[in-house]
Amino acid sequence: MTIVERALELVADQTLIGLGSGRAAQSFIRALGAQVSSGVKRVRGVPTSEETAALAQSVGIPLSTLAETGPLDITVDGADEVDPNLDLIKGYGRALVREKIVAASSRRLVILVGKEKLVQQLGSRGKLPVEVVPFALPLCQELLQDELGCRPTPATKDGSVFLSDNGNYILECAVKPISDPVRLECALLAIPGVVGTGLFLGAADIVLVGNSEDFQLIEERHRRPEERDLGAKSFLEPTA
Repeated sequence: MTIVERALELVADQTLIGLGSGRAAQSFIRALGAQVSSGVKRVRGVPTSEETAALAQSVGIPLSTLAETGPLDITVDGADEVDPNLDLIKGYGRALVREKIVAASSRRLVILVGKEKLVQQLGSRGKLPVEVVPFALPLCQELLQDELGCRPTPATKDGSVFLSDNGNYILECAVKPISDPVRLECALLAIPGVVGTGLFLGAADIVLVGNSEDFQLIEERHRRPEERDLGAKSFLEPTA
């Protein structure tokens, strides 16, 4: 069984589903489209990028928006790093903000990765994407470099500065392994003009790990219930 086949088992009929990005997520979308076309499953998808939307439409998956669907049943997406706590770095494909919005709108987030994406500490692959408002680019670059020690480089495409689907810039920050991801996330979001980061903390419910060649399922990891939404709970506890 592949991680794509296992993910399909987790998607029930008549499901509202978030459709992610990356090689594994694209393989999943093509397989889901085949099930939709054959009548095995009826779903409505919310894509995490314009590229994902085009692929989903090409394989016959009906699309919708979060305004039309409300909460989603499940999202299936990829990741660029997964640590032992199932915390993630995403966004190498530069769709991080929409990916995070769709993930937060879902009751379950299923992540598909090759085993090479498993790391002991987030940041081990040396890059963290951060999306910023174009007007704030100089300020964000200065503070990321001088205050946080990240070396930000604007992402480019075909020789020009890359614009996200939201019309923003992506700064690809050179990082070392991150000792305190929660603290870094808070510091990044405190910078005026930062829209979102590639840190996805406490988001994934299930991670399906496949080999690097054909995504044959190697391992299925589940987040323990006591680990779910720990960050949110700390803000909701009543004060004395």
